[in-house]
Amino acid sequence: MHIITSISRAAGLLGACLMAATGAMLTYEVIARYFFIKPTIWAAELSQLCLIWGCLLAMGWVLSLKRHITVNAVTALLPRPVQKICVAVSLLILIAFSVIVMIWGWEIFHDSWVRERTTGSLLNLPIWVAELSVPVGFALLTAQAIVELLSLRTGHTASLGSSHE
Repeated sequence: MHIITSISRAAGLLGACLMAATGAMLTYEVIARYFFIKPTIWAAELSQLCLIWGCLLAMGWVLSLKRHITVNAVTALLPRPVQKICVAVSLLILIAFSVIVMIWGWEIFHDSWVRERTTGSLLNLPIWVAELSVPVGFALLTAQAIVELLSLRTGHTASLGSSHE
């Protein structure tokens, strides 16, 4: 279980780096376009790619940190054992949803790979590069959700998110 959380953390850190790269590319594009009248052909597309991968890679890490957005106004009023049941049900639903998205995402990725689809932009990158992020990201989320579900028996988890009421 510890190895899954370590993988989630590494993927989340990579996602954070991709987000920083997105910011840097877009800043460069704005400066090049508006100050030097020399727009790039790569910044918008590569920043979108980094944004997609960054968000999806970080999902499992965010779950391990209990930082997903939750609405726990009602569940916070319930006894602790019932709160744990609510967390378990939420994790089971999350796992089911993530597996479905992972399977469909894989099918979409594979279809684009086989058909050699491209973005149709100036860079004309293979579209599967972006589409692969869906099954990868949701596989990481599924694995981390299973870890969180298994750790419910021994842990003190009563919520999947942080409370800021």
